Amino acid sequence: MLAALTGVIASTALFDSPYDGATWTAASDVGIDHLVPPAEAWDSGASKWTTAQRQAFADDVTRPQLLAVTDHVNQAKGDQDPSTWVPSRSAYVCTYVRAWVQVKYYYDLSVDSAEKTALTKDLASC
Repeated sequence: MLAALTGVIASTALFDSPYDGATWTAASDVGIDHLVPPAEAWDSGASKWTTAQRQAFADDVTRPQLLAVTDHVNQAKGDQDPSTWVPSRSAYVCTYVRAWVQVKYYYDLSVDSAEKTALTKDLASC
């Protein structure tokens, strides 16, 4: 699934990254981000999932789980949750934290106290 998304990006002449607002024309400048990173999901309950459930999570294009973003921003985000990372583009923060909650809720993933505090603070500003 990720290869298919990358192929779509490669054929696109212009791309806008929601995290930082940058515009790219080269596919090498774009990465596919798992909004809720797999390692975060694992720590939040995915460790109890079957292989099929983990695969469905990793390839989910129905929810806002997979996003094409600036590659180096995606790498800097890594496995962080909203307690330590939100997009630098302030106009996208509300969308990001709402999507985070949506994905966590749909997959019945837990939220730790630091994450909950950050989400509550960010959502209160929306």
